[in-house]
Amino acid sequence: MQPLEADEPTTVGPYRLLGRLGSGGMGRVYLGRSAGGRTVAVKIVHPHFALDEEFRARFRREVQAARRVGGAWTAPVLDADPDARVPWVATAYAAGPSLTAAVTDGGPLPAHSVRALGAGLGEALAAVHDLGLVHRDVKPSNVLLTLDGPLLIDFGIARATDGTASLTSTGVSIGSPGYMSPEQILGKGVTAAADVFSLGAVLAYAATGEPPFPGDSSAALLYKVVHEEPRLGTLDGQLRDLVAACLAKDPSARPAPGEVARRLAPEGAARLISGGWLPGPLVERVSRSAVRLLNLEAAEAEPGSSSGPVSGPVGFSRPSVTAGEGGAGGAVAPGVFGPPPVMPPPTAPAADVPAPREGDHAPGRLSVSVAATSTQAGAGGRGRRLSCTVALAVAGAMAAVTVGSVFVLDLLPGEGGKTTPGGSDTATHSPADPVAVPERYVGTWEGQAVAVEGNLPLGTFRLTVREAAVGEKVGTLRHTDIFGGTCDDVLTLKKVTQKEIVTGAVGAEGNRDVCNQALHTVRLTPVGDDLQYASDSEDSGRPKARLSKVE
Repeated sequence: MQPLEADEPTTVGPYRLLGRLGSGGMGRVYLGRSAGGRTVAVKIVHPHFALDEEFRARFRREVQAARRVGGAWTAPVLDADPDARVPWVATAYAAGPSLTAAVTDGGPLPAHSVRALGAGLGEALAAVHDLGLVHRDVKPSNVLLTLDGPLLIDFGIARATDGTASLTSTGVSIGSPGYMSPEQILGKGVTAAADVFSLGAVLAYAATGEPPFPGDSSAALLYKVVHEEPRLGTLDGQLRDLVAACLAKDPSARPAPGEVARRLAPEGAARLISGGWLPGPLVERVSRSAVRLLNLEAAEAEPGSSSGPVSGPVGFSRPSVTAGEGGAGGAVAPGVFGPPPVMPPPTAPAADVPAPREGDHAPGRLSVSVAATSTQAGAGGRGRRLSCTVALAVAGAMAAVTVGSVFVLDLLPGEGGKTTPGGSDTATHSPADPVAVPERYVGTWEGQAVAVEGNLPLGTFRLTVREAAVGEKVGTLRHTDIFGGTCDDVLTLKKVTQKEIVTGAVGAEGNRDVCNQALHTVRLTPVGDDLQYASDSEDSGRPKARLSKVE
């Protein structure tokens, strides 16, 4: 756990925040404490989602459904506020690392642990499916390892983004590349069988230390899931057969989660786990986490105790995300983590923003680079300088990433490299023309991007636009993909109209091999207080993003 920083909230609804547990594509997770002393994990979604009323409505419905999930091997949803300035959800907190952290630090789990893991998750998914729910984002980071067994977490939030404008404006999709089922990737509809495919991928990762569909880009991962057989490494015997069955391309060929559990633990997961299911080093690690939590509780209860070390409570003098006398339903204070979100007028709907996708022929990459510096200062506050680099790399060597049953390239709008209606890229001003970038565009903008008609999440775009004349460098874009890889683009001004500015973008020198270096056209169009970014790069899936001003 990390201590809270100056720009992070200290209270969310009725919960005091004690520290930051982690962050991801959906938001940040904090350790919280209720007034009654219950320890919870509080997830605050990224401010981008607050712009989308459809997301809020879906979030509300999914949280209500997730509250019905309360069986063994799941972390129940305890509280949520979809109407807060920045929506949040609180779940039961369990001391223990994620499967991702455990395997990264200690390597593959022994066979007995993998069997117990699979049995517990199988029973959890069977209970979830009996309620008519589908998790849709079963992956190693959503599995916690505790002394009492595995816990499946993150219900409610992931499903809330399905089919909303937030999906296209933030690039967060339902599922994670490499663990999504083929039918999810192809847009054929998701059933309980999709969770079984993800379960198989999770068990393969736990047993071998490697994902069954390795790759260094989203495009490569998605392609391999759809078209290639999984790599199961050292897995053998019954466990290998079961994992292979879970990873069948045909959903109807996969076993039900209850069958997975029974094959791994005929007498039930609890019986298998009760005798001890984790290897010694992991038991020690989980025990230390529990002790740190107890120390934290003791330090908090001690009158006059100071913030102390990282494991102790931190000061609570900063603004709250939803501070107010009404608790979770009270008045909302303006403070939020990171740069404050640009909130639209209540009547202004959020626009759909599709995302880029990956091509299947000549090596191509989309690189967007934007160097952004954010300085926060104020009375009694400390300055903070952030360097955000965001890059998307789409490998164009893909043979065929498909959406539905059509090749990705065939799904892309437009023809070839033609521009969209409203102007020709050749109708530019000469460098000598006194055409300059309107002040409206100047600054640093940030948001999430998607491709392939919104079916492929790309990660974060951070764009910096400066004053320039036609023919001059007007900005840079850095794209950070969902795995942390970056690609940078350099933008040159081509045309300025009343409705948009048109730029030519190329990959910056020093980009990774997977980045798209080819020249492509980028259009920037004001949408309310935001900018809509749209690229015509076919190799990169015609990326789009809705960007909010952060500087």
